[in-house]
Amino acid sequence: MKKLALIAVMALMLGACQTNKQNDAAATDDQQAAGEGTGKTTLVAYFSASEAHVTAQVAKTLAEATDADLFEIVPEQIYTADDLNWKDEQSRSTIEMKDSTARPAVASKVENMAQYNTIYVGFPIWWYTAPRIINTFLEQYDLTGKTIIPFATSGGSDMGKSGEDLKKASAPNANWILPGKVLNGNPPVDSLKVWVETLK
Repeated sequence: MKKLALIAVMALMLGACQTNKQNDAAATDDQQAAGEGTGKTTLVAYFSASEAHVTAQVAKTLAEATDADLFEIVPEQIYTADDLNWKDEQSRSTIEMKDSTARPAVASKVENMAQYNTIYVGFPIWWYTAPRIINTFLEQYDLTGKTIIPFATSGGSDMGKSGEDLKKASAPNANWILPGKVLNGNPPVDSLKVWVETLK
């Protein structure tokens, strides 16, 4: 009986240790995604609103191609399908895009933006430009002297003046590489590496 009790206690302790290791690993991943302790100098920050997560997929592939940290720009108030209905004059996204001063709140910040020299900023094209939450993101930091490269996904539009609009309104002291690039269809890593090389 004592042996069975001892075995049960040891099993519980082993399980607890394993859970702690998993939690620690998850915490490390979260910190790295937020820019803590990785030592990398390139960041891929992206906003992806649709259920298909098209921009998110491209951003993850780009982070792999550039050996960059990855950061999702998450709104405090998540966009619903109704919010994203561009045909509705009263939808949240329509109202925001009609107001150049709109700044939807973001849920978190990059913990150590100072470590990054190059920042790729990704977003879906809304009304021929970047969603206003990208302005919110950029305006949270001192980006003086940092290189910013916009990329986007779109159902039919090109980059248009989205990069120029962001530079003028939210990060005039950064070094922008414009016009940026629309990256539809989640291009493969090798294709993105070729594009990145053209920027140097």
